[in-house]
Formats: sequence, C-alpha cells, structure tokens
Amino acid sequence: MSARAIRRPVGNVTRGTTNPNRLRRMDRWIAAVQGRALRSAVDPVVIDLGYGAAPWTAVELLERLRGVAPRTRVVGVEIEPARVAAAKAYEREGLVFLHGGFEVPVVGRPVLIRAANVLRQYEEHEVAGVWERLCGRLAPGGLLVEGTCDEIGRRHVWVALGPEGPRTVTFAARLGSLERPSDLAERLPKALIHRNVPGEAVHRFLRDFDLAWAAAAPYASYGARQRWIRAVRDLGGDWPVTDGPGRWRQGEVTVEWGALAPSGP
Repeated sequence: MSARAIRRPVGNVTRGTTNPNRLRRMDRWIAAVQGRALRSAVDPVVIDLGYGAAPWTAVELLERLRGVAPRTRVVGVEIEPARVAAAKAYEREGLVFLHGGFEVPVVGRPVLIRAANVLRQYEEHEVAGVWERLCGRLAPGGLLVEGTCDEIGRRHVWVALGPEGPRTVTFAARLGSLERPSDLAERLPKALIHRNVPGEAVHRFLRDFDLAWAAAAPYASYGARQRWIRAVRDLGGDWPVTDGPGRWRQGEVTVEWGALAPSGP
C-alpha cells in the first residue's frame, strides 16, 4: 500500500502527548473485536491516526494485533512533519509512518482506523464531519475506533463506528484505581463529554452505573473485578449492554451507541 498524493493534510496539529502502554486497553479490545476481520482481509492495513510526538502507540499496536492477525500492517499517520521524521527510525517490516491527516493518505481502504486522544482537542460540532470522513475511508467490514484516555491508560472511553456510522461505546478502566464508574466521565470522547448533564442519556447511564456499583458493594470483598461484573450484569437490565462476562472481567463494558447518543445538535 503506497501513499496517496496529497496537497495539504486535513486537520489541525494537536498537543501530541503520548506514553508507552497508554492505549493498551483499547488495543486489547480491538484485537478481540476486529481480529477476525484482520485475519480474513486481503490487505489487513490498520491506521494509527494522530499517534503523537512519539511513535510508541503505533509500535505497540502492530505487536498486539500481529498476535491475533500475523499479516497486519500498521501505518502511523501524523499531521506534524517533524513527528513523522522522528518516527522513521522505528519503521520496520509491517510498520511505516506517513505525513497526513483525516484524509488518511494511503491507497485503498484500511480495515481499521484508530484515532485516540485526537478529537478531544477539536470542537464538538466538528466531530460528526470527521467521523463521516473517516468512516468513508473504511473497507467493507472495517472499523473506526475513536476515544480518549488518561495519560497512563487507566481510564478510557471510545466509540466504535462502521461505514454506516457509530455502533457502540466502550468504557474501560483499571478497576483498582476506580472509586465509582462515573469517574470515567472525564474521559468521555468529544461527542459525549459535554453531554454529561441532566437530560442527556450518557448522564443517566453513568448515574445508573454508580447506583449499580453501590448496590454491588458486598461483592467488593471478592475484589473490584467481581464487583464490576455484578454491577454491569445489573446495569444490563436497563441498558443495552452488548458484551459479556469475558469482556467485563477485563474492566470493560460496551453499550449500544443509540442508547447514549446526544439528544440534539
């Protein structure tokens, strides 16, 4: 897959903050959910969009995805030329770095585009257009994963989108660091973070999650994992949880996008 000719990358330079292992929770979920699509693809190309000031996330993504799909190739895309130049030293078989933005400067359609901690630095009204543009670049069966995490990857929330648009929202945390599920509110992606107010679905969801967490307090004696599993199981009585105990044990829960979508513009 060669680079496409572009005149000017689409998007803005972001802060570029990054750390090793910051995206491990998202990587783990991607490997589980999108591994089959990567294994079956003729050209299993993955885009790490806006990898930041250092290439750690792209390097780690390749290693983790090759564990489930050995033919995977990762293309790190950055809008800041100096970051691309610095990353070139880390290129190897299956890993390259290109200058570009939301136009995704590769020939063909990737099976996965990951954009972590990128749109957080944009305005809310810009999100839908970026989502549409990136989803339009996906291969059939492709996935866009867009979200936000803290600096060391303890708390992470992301939206998964197919070519047709948003599908699910996943909440993930290192459970030992969590006082209550609503602590994840500070890491909601840009499309939702300003909607954590009364009257919005994501606010009701986090409220109900906290109530389920409180009700599951007796399970804390068995550890935070068992408390989380019980809380998510109870939460699923009122909210469309799409995954099961195998994912819950990882400190995750995934919910249908339609249940949490913003109520208006």
